[in-house]
Amino acid sequence: MAGDLLTAEALAAGYGPVPVLHDVDLRVPPGTIAAVIGANGAGKTTLLRTLSGMLRPTAGRILLDGRDLRGTPVEQLVRRGVAHVPEGRGVIGELTVEENLRLGALWRRDRSDAARALDEVYQLFEPLASRRRHLGHQLSGGERQMLALGRALVGRPRLLLLDEPSLGLAPRVVAQTMALLRQLRDDTGLTVLLVEQNVRSALAVADQGIVMSLGRVALAAPAARLRDDADLRHAYLGF
Repeated sequence: MAGDLLTAEALAAGYGPVPVLHDVDLRVPPGTIAAVIGANGAGKTTLLRTLSGMLRPTAGRILLDGRDLRGTPVEQLVRRGVAHVPEGRGVIGELTVEENLRLGALWRRDRSDAARALDEVYQLFEPLASRRRHLGHQLSGGERQMLALGRALVGRPRLLLLDEPSLGLAPRVVAQTMALLRQLRDDTGLTVLLVEQNVRSALAVADQGIVMSLGRVALAAPAARLRDDADLRHAYLGF
């Protein structure tokens, strides 16, 4: 479809001789949130790792704005606007909050805009501003999630690949995280591909739901349809 920011066509990937993804097709228009949902072992994290260049596909194509990403080094994907926040968040505990955030802007040539992006993150995540000299391991789980998201955002990505942001967080923090994603989509046009076990929370903010099963896309539909159609929920989501 013309105008999609991210497209995967017949994508396959795995680990060594073990295949995980099989013939995956997906399309994510710009300025939308797509929630990838499904059971454990469905291939959701492998999908994000493949899209972000951490795992090389064995077949198929990945397109960003219609340009094939095959063979593109991870650092070049970052420069082209792809940010990946993996499960577990990846905060470096021995560095301060500010040092962690500055890592996200190391590649930026426009230093003045990088400084503005850092200020914007502090405005967006006020608890980080008061803890900028604290080490990463001194933060709460919610604060580490903020820091991981903030580090991605200082690079001003166009596409955010976000893996299990609610993992281990209190319901209040989960709600705040989901509301933030919606705010970023609405205010900045950020495109988000969100892998999330908390199906209800994900579908509440998503524009599109992508249901994965055994490494394949079982269903792609508007999130509102997945939320509201009891038959679809029972058939594909189990509730």
